[in-house]
Amino acid sequence: MDDFSVVGDSFEECLYNLDKVLARCEETNLVLNWEKCHFMVEEGIVLGHKISKNGIEVDKAKIEVISKFSPPNSVKGVRSFLGHAGFYRRFIKDFSKVVNPLCKLLENDASFVFNDDCMKAFKLLKYRLTTTPIIIAPN
Repeated sequence: MDDFSVVGDSFEECLYNLDKVLARCEETNLVLNWEKCHFMVEEGIVLGHKISKNGIEVDKAKIEVISKFSPPNSVKGVRSFLGHAGFYRRFIKDFSKVVNPLCKLLENDASFVFNDDCMKAFKLLKYRLTTTPIIIAPN
């Protein structure tokens, strides 16, 4: 097991849930690295996402890389950009439709022509990634 989070709607509920999780760790001889443990925080970064009482949003430090991308001038550049952007695909409505012009550049027999449609897709994706709404996790 790598990461897990214990949550609750109140301080008491968090303590109760934490007690159950720690008891289960003891029962199964799971050892925790206390230097990496964070208790009773109101927000934190988990797998590149900022988790708080407001919901789930992208970590601004992670998308800073994307905001500094210049338009790709090669297939390798498109792959790199889409690799970074793809990590946050669940935050982008119609992600696959938005990136379609860029994905066409990755096809085997396609010549690399970064046209207006590609530029629109590139700019729209950067915009949506840097102004993403907060997502609420299901209960």
